[in-house]
Amino acid sequence: MNHHHAHKLLTASHPQMADLIARSRRYNITPAVSIRPFDALAESIAYQQLSGKAAATIFGRVRALYPKRKWLDPEQLLATPDQALRAAGLSRAKTAALKDLAAKTIDGTVPTGRALIRMSDDEIITRLTAVRGIGRWTVEMLLLFDLGRPDVWPVDDYGVRKGFAKTFGRRKLPTPKQLMKLGEKWRPYRSVAAWYFWRALDKPKELKNSKS
Repeated sequence: MNHHHAHKLLTASHPQMADLIARSRRYNITPAVSIRPFDALAESIAYQQLSGKAAATIFGRVRALYPKRKWLDPEQLLATPDQALRAAGLSRAKTAALKDLAAKTIDGTVPTGRALIRMSDDEIITRLTAVRGIGRWTVEMLLLFDLGRPDVWPVDDYGVRKGFAKTFGRRKLPTPKQLMKLGEKWRPYRSVAAWYFWRALDKPKELKNSKS
């Protein structure tokens, strides 16, 4: 992706967008050279509906079930008793989702990292949402942050909707349908637009210095 061209297009789209970009930390996500879909999605499942700190603790306990392994192994996880995963802090639903992710990684429903990088965004969404507990939003976050895809537009994301409303001085949050239409002006760099709407919600002192 041409970051310079993306920023030029977004800056020219509206004065308030230009102001947001000027005072925010720069978008610097780059396309992934490699990715392990099983590990990335397992972590996403563990983090769903939890604070970052709590989720990190639980996922750390899950990883500790497999000492001396750098990466999770789907066959090993599938063979792990549910009680062990529950004892690590996973809910019953997340345990079932992880087991389904492992099974679908083994049977090829979840592509390998090499195959994933070659697939289109829509193909990836279709394949990965077949996994229990993996919705469109989760796949969009993988596309945007892990794969560095430039034109992901997560219209269901509360932060993007709220950041848009704050940037443009709107009292009401746009609906996902409205945001889908509004985002057309930022093609093919809607990932960059989403990034800056998240930055709009940072505290002033964090705008240029935050790590997330």
